[in-house]
Order: sequence, then C-alpha cells, then structure tokens
Amino acid sequence: MCFHLRAVPPGELRDDVRSLERLFEDDWETVRERIGLRREEVLDQRYLDHELMYAGSPPDLAEDDPRAQVVLGGRAVFHSALGLPPFLLLTAAETAAVAAYLASADFAALWHRSRDELLPRYGGPDTEPQTRGAFAAAHRDLTEFYAHASACGEAVVKWVVL
Repeated sequence: MCFHLRAVPPGELRDDVRSLERLFEDDWETVRERIGLRREEVLDQRYLDHELMYAGSPPDLAEDDPRAQVVLGGRAVFHSALGLPPFLLLTAAETAAVAAYLASADFAALWHRSRDELLPRYGGPDTEPQTRGAFAAAHRDLTEFYAHASACGEAVVKWVVL
C-alpha cells in the first residue's frame, strides 16, 4: 500500500472514477520515471505520519489551509467499490498554495512539533537521526514535487494504491 500523488493537467480533474483509476495503473518502472521527472510522488504506508507532521491532529487546521492539503487534503471523489479509499483532488490554484507553503516551511519546526508523537512509532529516541532524516527526505521530495507541479500550472490527484 502506497500513497501516490500525481501531477496532471487541470482538465484531467474529473469526478469520473474510471479516468482517475487509469492515472494509477502504470507499472513501477513508469512510476519511477514520473517520480524522477517530479510528475509523481509516493509515500509509503506511513503517509498518515506525514499528514501529522504537516497538519497536526484534527481539527487543527481548516480544510483549505495549505498545510492540511499537503498529504490528505483535497476534494474527495469517492470510489464506487466498497472499501476503496477516495481520490483526493487539488486544483492548480490549491497546488500552487501548497507549493508556496512548502517552499517557506521550516522543516526543523515541523519536526519539533511532531517528533514526540512520531518517534515512539519508529523505535524511540535512539532512532531519531534516521527517522528525522527519512522525514526530511520526504519533505524535500514533496516540496520539489509540488513546486514542479505549480510551475507547470498543474493540478494534483492523490490516491492510496493497494
């Protein structure tokens, strides 16, 4: 299970579940190519921990706050198959707002705010350098992904790929 974020032209933001599914049907080699081009980003199954780092615990932020849109924010398009997670859609304007937020975000402050809740999940204080490093790398990747999508005037579609 991975959480995928995919940059798309704004015209591809539709409520058509089948069209949205097709965005995530490619093989891993194609996905890796898109990641290298900053057209896609993937978080592992611990994506909820990244959500915590940016958005905090609900109801800390309004849904339209860019910090709340980095990971799990966006307009939900519910899947017709029972039990499958919804797609989350960010418009080009929302993508630009998230990119601006991430460009100015202080990772050290984000980490400090969430470290006490995150560290026990990753082995405690002894693992802080490695855990912090993994979150810092994901932060850089998300920042680059959103910056590229924003510069291209693109929207973002997100989905948990099982």
